[in-house]
Amino acid sequence: MKLQKKTTALLLIDFQKDFCEKGGYADKFAGSVSWAKPVIPKARRLLEFAREHKLLIIHTREGYKPDLSDCDVFRLARSKKAGVAIGSKGPMGRLLIRGERGQDFIDSLYPKKGEVVIDKAAYGAFTNTGLLKILRKKKIRELILAGVTADVCVHTTLRQATDFGFYCYYVKDAIGTPDPFLKKACEKMIETEGGIWGKLIETKNIIKAK
Repeated sequence: MKLQKKTTALLLIDFQKDFCEKGGYADKFAGSVSWAKPVIPKARRLLEFAREHKLLIIHTREGYKPDLSDCDVFRLARSKKAGVAIGSKGPMGRLLIRGERGQDFIDSLYPKKGEVVIDKAAYGAFTNTGLLKILRKKKIRELILAGVTADVCVHTTLRQATDFGFYCYYVKDAIGTPDPFLKKACEKMIETEGGIWGKLIETKNIIKAK
């Protein structure tokens, strides 16, 4: 495997306290964040690799305005049905609300100065954000994807990226979701139809890339 580093970016999707730490949004609906723990060190290794090789690094963060004016009624109703209403109170502040502690990034994957942060009121990172413009300006063609959750924000972003013409590396050991069946299903979909969503890969293969 050979990476074209000048045209490749690392996309870290929603490594937020609300998804990865006890008391956050994901912990409340899944009953645990144990599923997220194994992927964080892998994502950290990818981040170190990207920093070392001066790849474009992009961190995404899901979150909504305090008045929920950018959270559509169906999304809000769905979260209430799941028992974790967006905007409800938790130990790290209101769930998935911008500016609250839980909505911020986890410490081990916190962005450094110069790295791109994309705030999104959506599952897909391209929805109503400047991400596409940034990638086009930097002449990026390939994306390395890591993040949570596999079946929601990661796959939504992956599919958007593919439709915009980017080739995606889906780093399976750096991508998590609470349901192991869904995790495997998300991985299986990647290489169907000749690699319709890109390439299924592990962190070690990225690190070895020259």
